[in-house]
Amino acid sequence: MIRALSTSATGMNALQTKLDVTANNVANSSTAGFKKGRAEFEDLMYQTLRAPGANAGANNRAGTGLQVGLGVRVGGTSVDMSEGDLQQTGNPFDLSIKGRGFFVLADPEGNPVYTRNGAFHLDAEGRMVNAQGLGLAAEIVVPPDAQSVTVGEDGIITASIAGEAEPIEIGQIEVANFTNPAGLQAEGKTLFTETAASGTPIIGIPGAEGSGAIGQGMLEMSNVKVVEEMINLISGQRAYEVNSRVVQAADEMLQQTANLR
Repeated sequence: MIRALSTSATGMNALQTKLDVTANNVANSSTAGFKKGRAEFEDLMYQTLRAPGANAGANNRAGTGLQVGLGVRVGGTSVDMSEGDLQQTGNPFDLSIKGRGFFVLADPEGNPVYTRNGAFHLDAEGRMVNAQGLGLAAEIVVPPDAQSVTVGEDGIITASIAGEAEPIEIGQIEVANFTNPAGLQAEGKTLFTETAASGTPIIGIPGAEGSGAIGQGMLEMSNVKVVEEMINLISGQRAYEVNSRVVQAADEMLQQTANLR
């Protein structure tokens, strides 16, 4: 009965984490470039009262063992890197990647960070930056006299300049691919950083060698499906309730034992 109390407590703790992850998914259901998370559980060690195949006497072996599990824990939280729906915005600096890959940005120290959120705008110097002011690693500067900017599916950026007959090329957007994108470290602000689990980035041209093509004037929205998250919320809540009932049942059994005369 004491074992049941502690085992149920581990279940309640693990389910609290599941609800935390679900709450974060729901909160970011409208965040461009957000990738939903999922809590993954694993059982704890077992108390072995009789090992499988133990000697059962008269040269017989037990076909099964006698083991009692000691609960559950959260083994990790994985990130679902599936694509979200594309939303047309009409803003020429809103970009999306239709397929695999990440935009490569440079943080204030010059280190690369990666994102699927392509909501860019121009800063005072004409650089293409995101909402936090981080620019593309392949720095793109739009001339102040540019009348329009076009981004091709291959990431080549051209600008129409007043007085020029032909658009001029001002830069090339590159994308990064990873062997295991789910192994990237989430840093918040829809940014990811490389880890030993993700592997080293493979920098390439959009639309080539398995990389997704660039879409201009549209954003990739969150891949959170609110209905699915509501189902996860309900199932997690009910499982938490059942674990609390086990605690209550174990407490009542202990009470009955204490009341024995």
